[in-house]
Amino acid sequence: MKLQDIYVNREELFSLGIEKTSGRFYASFPVSNGMVDYEEYYEIDRASFELFQKNIDAAVDFVMKCRRRELDELLIEKPGTNRGSAV
Repeated sequence: MKLQDIYVNREELFSLGIEKTSGRFYASFPVSNGMVDYEEYYEIDRASFELFQKNIDAAVDFVMKCRRRELDELLIEKPGTNRGSAV
């Protein structure tokens, strides 16, 4: 995957970007499982990508649902058995 962050929110610790090969949009945030830190990437559509850049509250609401694992069906890469927790 060739990931390009377009928007980074350092206060809420998430980013919005595009996967260059497929053209898919994503929201991501850091997670840690005690052995390694990594990011989880959730696919979003173009309309959400554009909305989240303009409406940070909507983006934060979406990211919080992802952190609570309520939208796992949108994960671009499924985590392994030792899944991390949001940082």
